[in-house]
Amino acid sequence: MPNSTPATPPPLVPIAGKLTDLEIKDAHLIFGSVWQDLEADCGRENLRFPKEIILLGGAPGAGKGTNTAFINQTRGHTCPPIVISALLDSPEARTLKNAGNMVGDREVVGLLLRQLLRPEFRDGVILDGFPRTKVQVECLKLLVDKMHALRREFYHTPLSIHFRQPTIHIMVLFVDEKESIARQLKRGRETKIHNEEVVRTGIGELLEDRPTDHDEGLARRRYRVFKEQTWDALQSLKEIFHYHFISAQGTFDEVEQNILRELEYQSTLELDPRTVDRLRGIPVASEIIVHARQELVKRLDAYELEHPELFAQVTGFIEKKVIPIVIRHAISGVALINAEEKVLEEPLALAMLIDVFSERGYHAVVDIHRIELPEKVDLTTGAIMCRMKKVFRLQIRFQGSEIRRG
Repeated sequence: MPNSTPATPPPLVPIAGKLTDLEIKDAHLIFGSVWQDLEADCGRENLRFPKEIILLGGAPGAGKGTNTAFINQTRGHTCPPIVISALLDSPEARTLKNAGNMVGDREVVGLLLRQLLRPEFRDGVILDGFPRTKVQVECLKLLVDKMHALRREFYHTPLSIHFRQPTIHIMVLFVDEKESIARQLKRGRETKIHNEEVVRTGIGELLEDRPTDHDEGLARRRYRVFKEQTWDALQSLKEIFHYHFISAQGTFDEVEQNILRELEYQSTLELDPRTVDRLRGIPVASEIIVHARQELVKRLDAYELEHPELFAQVTGFIEKKVIPIVIRHAISGVALINAEEKVLEEPLALAMLIDVFSERGYHAVVDIHRIELPEKVDLTTGAIMCRMKKVFRLQIRFQGSEIRRG
């Protein structure tokens, strides 16, 4: 993916290297134990994880909390993010603490995986604060491997639509050390004023007041911990998953535009690979409407998985017979086509046709026109015998070409 800014991060404090063989073994033991418990409790067929997972990391003061809602809206997610710090303060985590147990990597991974199985996260979710350690990074890789394995296992079953092609994004909001410290201290001043007013008036709610937001040395240390730990964890996944490095140095509006440029929808990241191959010959006009993205992707993948032969006929008809006419009307942006294609008599085929055009960025409307054609005359009664002819009228609209005049 292209970065939002050509700038590269400043040199980092020396970071830990790759996992040792012992650390990899420990990670596999931790994940294996968590997975075994999960499978025993939920059943393998119910291990349905989110279609899309966005791992959100950021320097202190980079605006993770501020921009989470905007990222959710951009991706069409309707669920709140999973914030690991809040998850570790959940009743389940408190039960572990009260029993005298530490909340280590095994407990974090166990709590997170159970949270990811909740139905509201099925289409996609943001993870705020994971992974933070090398063991958690390895456990994430193992989770994604398991998600792919489940998809292969259930691919040719009625449950296949619940085990879709997973999409993993690494998103890092970056500000330099000077800006981070300034923002942390500014937040501390604003929080102090707000909380004093709440105490004085009794109106409103107290905000979290972090010691690091009032001490420049602590703020600087928090930034360096981010670079040495969280940054290292996220960077180690850069070559495996879709990576987005986003400059958060600018204004609120500038940061939102940077995020938009990084998260432009690309169907090749969302659809099943076989579906992508099926649609490869149909050109993209523009991005589809974001809020309808997940449902559209789900339907298209279902067509390929559950009705591949019919889907092949529909996409073949579009590519070979409709698109050449559409191209000839590229200037006007409107193509009107009459077709008597037999495949369109199947109601599901019409739904496929409209969804395919929607995914490729067009607006398609189909009208069925029935015409009675005289075939013969009954010589005895004089009655005219007719046959019914179906004509499918397709109206395809898209952004037309602009002609330079003068």
